[in-house]
Amino acid sequence: MNNNAYDVVIIGSGPGGYVAAIRAAQLGLRVGIVEKENIGGVCLNWGCIPTKALLRNAEVISLLGQGKEFGFSVSDVTVDYGAAVDRSRQVSERLVKGVELLMREYGVEVVAGTGRLASPTTVEVTLNEGGSRSLQARNVILATGGRARSVPGISPDGERILTYREAIVLPEVPASVVVVGAGPIGMEFAHVWQAYGSQVTVVEMLPRAVPLEDEEVSAVVERAFKRRKVKLLTSTRLEAIEPAASGVRVRITGKKGQETLDAERVLMAIGVQPNSQGLGLEQLGVRLDRGFVAIDDNMRTNLPGLYAIGDLTGKLALAHVASAQGIVAAETIAGAETRLLDYEAMPRCTYCQPQVASFGLTEAAAREQGHQVRVGKFFFLANGKALGLGERDGFAKIVADEVSGEILGAHLVGPEVTELLPEMVLARTWELTPEEIARSVHAHPTLSEAIAEAAHGVFGQSIHGQP
Repeated sequence: MNNNAYDVVIIGSGPGGYVAAIRAAQLGLRVGIVEKENIGGVCLNWGCIPTKALLRNAEVISLLGQGKEFGFSVSDVTVDYGAAVDRSRQVSERLVKGVELLMREYGVEVVAGTGRLASPTTVEVTLNEGGSRSLQARNVILATGGRARSVPGISPDGERILTYREAIVLPEVPASVVVVGAGPIGMEFAHVWQAYGSQVTVVEMLPRAVPLEDEEVSAVVERAFKRRKVKLLTSTRLEAIEPAASGVRVRITGKKGQETLDAERVLMAIGVQPNSQGLGLEQLGVRLDRGFVAIDDNMRTNLPGLYAIGDLTGKLALAHVASAQGIVAAETIAGAETRLLDYEAMPRCTYCQPQVASFGLTEAAAREQGHQVRVGKFFFLANGKALGLGERDGFAKIVADEVSGEILGAHLVGPEVTELLPEMVLARTWELTPEEIARSVHAHPTLSEAIAEAAHGVFGQSIHGQP
């Protein structure tokens, strides 16, 4: 067998690429994967996984601050942020080693280098160890992901102006920091750094924090952050960042007009842009949209045999979306039965405190689209498990169509709601109604009872909620 001939070659080994490789191998295909850095991509190495480890540390520190409520006192506590970062790196390394093991067990060959398309079915690899290698494939999947976006005229330098990539390995907490962007990345780092004592200011161009979420969710998050002395500047535009003796000087324009903020560092957290440069896409005539690779429902590009998945496609820059796309692509290539994705039903999560979890249409968007809307909402303040945990903020909210009973969206904010969301996504996927959720008995006392209560609330029948 030709050692350079494959059924599928995947460029990029993030949560889209490595999942596509595993699924293709399960379907009997010979798979090669090209990775220029670390197996697992941004998610395992510099994104989803290490941030969750740091957030757990922040959660423990925050809990110590609630000692009076729980009947204990703590004095002379010393926190070591460097140790927290080391722990986060260990968590990442363990998962990376696990994925490397899976690649070996499934017979996926990992080629360490930078891949570029010479044709839709030929990948030229500049090897990390030197030299080059040409891989021939019946099919190629592009899974090169994305990178942090910045404001025109402002270039992160990795020292004073950071992206998530530098921030996740920063060994010390900034004494003061301006976070530009109040989406998931910005709010999570703001929460971690504030818990460790940093003076945090969040600058958001849109009118509210977590601006893509339901307005009522944003309000709960904003109140919680303000209680913790995080300064939130919404409807505020970043104008410039200049060096200063103590770090940086940030010029903004907001509700009060022009202002200047001084801080030790700035974190740019305003989204991602695709890693589509240097792949040879333009030369081959691959259809692009603002740099993102255009795909159909089966992840096919406009060139036969060439597929794209993940952040590169501009659908939803979420690890689990990339993984789901990778499975669809692999199954399409293998001729296996697959299930097309409903992007509106994709879960969205923000892991600050309180946590945020949602999918689908907000209440406002549902009304704007002409739906006759019924809403059920239940506050964690009336949930026994939440009170026992000392977590009172937030609610579970279900937005349903009054005529069809279809669940249009779910919006949760509060304790561990990212773990509650899958029930709602499952219901949407299999076309269950709020009534069917309400009539599914939920164990007591659990946080999940808030879901059942919200489902009852759609019909004005919440048992423990306000009538």
